[in-house]
Amino acid sequence: MLVAIAILFLFIGVAAGVVGSIAGLGGGIFFVPALLFFANAYMPGSMTPQVAAATSLIVIAVTALSSSISYLKQKKVDVQSALLFFIGSAPGAIVGVYLNKLLPIEGFTLLFGLFQLLMFVLMMVKDKLKPRSINWEIKRHFIDHEGNEYEYGYSRWMAILIAFFVGITSSLFGVGGGVLMVPAMMILFRFPPHIATATSMLVIFFSAVIGSITNVLHHNIDWLYAAMLAPGAWAGGKLGAYVASKMKGRTIVLVLRVLILGIAIQMIGESILS
Repeated sequence: MLVAIAILFLFIGVAAGVVGSIAGLGGGIFFVPALLFFANAYMPGSMTPQVAAATSLIVIAVTALSSSISYLKQKKVDVQSALLFFIGSAPGAIVGVYLNKLLPIEGFTLLFGLFQLLMFVLMMVKDKLKPRSINWEIKRHFIDHEGNEYEYGYSRWMAILIAFFVGITSSLFGVGGGVLMVPAMMILFRFPPHIATATSMLVIFFSAVIGSITNVLHHNIDWLYAAMLAPGAWAGGKLGAYVASKMKGRTIVLVLRVLILGIAIQMIGESILS
């Protein structure tokens, strides 16, 4: 049965890597449920939510590194912005690890699900809202492969603060943080979809490494299952970056909306049933 799980996890790694890379989410929304269900099916009670989140996080680092390398070659990563977001997400990732150990995650599930539902609504109406002219502290310009020109920007302290909470979420739930980072980039700072997802993956990589180091020190990672997921995650990260380069910006937004709604429904459902 262990061999069957290894083969299954290889395919899960590829699928999660592809979808996570396209949407800039990291893939944790697939890794955590897979670990909890299949690992406990093989050996009941062997996989706790804390270990699943920690194991997911280190596999997310593999996915994020793979896709970030590809996105950097495509010149779609805003490296300066990614480093700024990392200043906030790094301490957030460490705090998230400790919260994971100290607090029952079930208590956050409903709130997180409702928050994701709000993100979905905002993603649905953001194109209908009249853009406000904001004198951002930092401004960027980008022209995509379709010839569309984008202007986006942010203030340093707001970016760092938002990234701090993204880092906490990344370690606490093992979802990679992009599920908050990408909508925040697009809604608050008007990042174009391709730049938001590519930059998010680099931030996720940095945060996942920091969170994983902390998890290693606390012996939270199941290395066997991490090794089963990692090869597929690496391949999926590269494949997802390639597929994303061929997609239109609005298609990426559509994928992101569907995933956010799915996460919201899953989290709220888990809270109601528990």
